[in-house]
Amino acid sequence: MSQHRGVTADAGRVLDGDRRPASGPVSIVPASATSSAAEDVFARAVTAGGGELVELGPQTRGLIWLSYGGAAALESTLDSHPAIGWVQLPYAGVDVFAELLRSHADRPFPLWTSAKGAYSQPVAEHALTLVLGLLRVIPERARATGWPTGPKVGRSLYGLSVLIVGAGGVARELLRLLAPFGVSVTIVRRTADQVDGARRTITADGLAEVLPDADVVVIAAASTTGTHHLFGAPEFAGMKNSAVLVNIARGELVDTDALVAALRSGEIAAAGLDVTDPEPLPDGHPLWTAPHILITPHSADTPEMTEPLLAERIRENVAAFVGDGRFVGVVDPKAGY
Repeated sequence: MSQHRGVTADAGRVLDGDRRPASGPVSIVPASATSSAAEDVFARAVTAGGGELVELGPQTRGLIWLSYGGAAALESTLDSHPAIGWVQLPYAGVDVFAELLRSHADRPFPLWTSAKGAYSQPVAEHALTLVLGLLRVIPERARATGWPTGPKVGRSLYGLSVLIVGAGGVARELLRLLAPFGVSVTIVRRTADQVDGARRTITADGLAEVLPDADVVVIAAASTTGTHHLFGAPEFAGMKNSAVLVNIARGELVDTDALVAALRSGEIAAAGLDVTDPEPLPDGHPLWTAPHILITPHSADTPEMTEPLLAERIRENVAAFVGDGRFVGVVDPKAGY
């Protein structure tokens, strides 16, 4: 059983008055999106939160949407059930539903909540795995078919300068995991509000100023129109030749062609990706054979890890829906996260 817990940037948002959706029965759909065991876990979470679980119908007021994708189906479901006032989405990132969210941006309901922060621990653990793997030259070691005869190579994480783009739950959990290594961490985020554990925090418009100092760059930001191709040729040119890049956010934050070029030219030392653009990454894509690359197939969190975490998020938000109104993971439809 997973021992993870959610790590969020805030303790939840209390909604009241005309911002709070009317409570009522809750439905989980589509059932076919999960195993029967997972369905039981999520059903128990609804009842544990004090909710009444019903089949989708006219009485449904809260919707737990478990399809990993299916934006068109969700839109159709909402159109045919206009009384739904709250929707819980299964992802931490909601870019899959971006167009649907924008189309509802000027409407008070439904209230949207995501799983942001729920999966922070397993994803941050994976980010650290990729960082250590790159510094220790694991991509080359894993592909080797003979004992090397040259000098030993590899770097220690201790005392390095780490740049984390994003300040959500993944970034905060990664800060905790990095603390024993004595690293110096800079956070890049929308605001300059300080983050505990970071040496400094700067706004996104200062990214180019801090990139040259970073030994390790970890992308942990939301995918929005403003972060599309946040890392491209200019950013790679501004990084140290010895720097390593890790992306555990969304593939669209990195210009894939520019990354392949930067790796081939030696502009950066290595890259570790749990997400790619395109995704799934097609067989034969140049990224597969780029030098010093470590790719995992969007597996930073697995169903075994995420089901109990999503169930806890469902329980929390059902309790908010029928009780105190303190929702966790509230989504801003206009901002897209």
